[in-house]
Amino acid sequence: MTYPFEASFDELQANLDAYVDQVFACLSSEFLVMPKGPGFVEFPIFDAGYEALKRATANFEQVTPEKVLPAVYDQPISLIVLRCMLGFTPPEWAYFASRETGIEITQGAARSIDRKIRVSPNDPLPQTGGVTQQRIRALVEAACRILRTGAPQVADDRLHRLNKPDTTAGLDSLRNFADLGAPYSVLLYERFLGRPFAGHRDSISELIGNIVENAIEDTLSRNAISFRKTKRAERLPGFDQAPDFVIPNEINPQVVIEAKLTEDDGTARDKVTRVQHLGALSLLGQPSDQPRFEVVACIAGRGFGVRREDMKKLLLATRGKVFTLQDMAQLVDRTRLREYRST
Repeated sequence: MTYPFEASFDELQANLDAYVDQVFACLSSEFLVMPKGPGFVEFPIFDAGYEALKRATANFEQVTPEKVLPAVYDQPISLIVLRCMLGFTPPEWAYFASRETGIEITQGAARSIDRKIRVSPNDPLPQTGGVTQQRIRALVEAACRILRTGAPQVADDRLHRLNKPDTTAGLDSLRNFADLGAPYSVLLYERFLGRPFAGHRDSISELIGNIVENAIEDTLSRNAISFRKTKRAERLPGFDQAPDFVIPNEINPQVVIEAKLTEDDGTARDKVTRVQHLGALSLLGQPSDQPRFEVVACIAGRGFGVRREDMKKLLLATRGKVFTLQDMAQLVDRTRLREYRST
């Protein structure tokens, strides 16, 4: 069977369910494989930071700023290890340390320190006595203080963030884990509370989301097609919601492209609604068979493969011009983009 972007609009309407099946067959989930990105830390590097921290504190007997800071400056990844012991995100740690020490640490500063270390985990930190060094010391002081005390008592309907097996009783819990390791059920429970790879997935969310947009941009550039890629929440004349790509430009829109990767059917439905709106906009003041511009959707992820009715709406709004990562190679030849190809 032909793909929906190869069919006429009459053929599409007559065999809509079959074309939905065709698109569904091309969709695949992207959640199993993630890009590492420039800030990914391999386990041997993380483990080296842990061992450096363990040595510096005499197997976590002396968890003080005076013992921890030299390890952090010599092997900066130790600071990331310390944060993982707390179970905090960089902004959470910044807030807690600011409150505990009186040293102002903005969320942006905390993220910047964290990312710099993740990108270059083996590069010793400069000890210049500047504001960054003050902030690092404040982070370490606050961490040492709370790790020594452990989780305080809270109401029965509350859960303290330090009430986890390795920190609930302060350094005693931490040393027990360091000496004996953790039972598998404990590891699984913490994983249940925190989701595997959650921090990494959050840090690369934009990278994952750009997979489809990058594929479109690469295709347009290779064919020397003029295009305008819009920014988030940008306003374009004639559009109350700017599409992701306008070809050749927003003054003379002839092809508009909406791009989305999602593993969530609710987010997919939102994108379908946006595409429907663009389809309606293209017909304003025009005969039904002569839209002002062609509407194209490029999609990926299992979210679009959940609701058949949503896919029907998407196919009708684009007149069949729905492409997945699997058939991106046909994007130019099967749309009006071919009219703007310069190579």
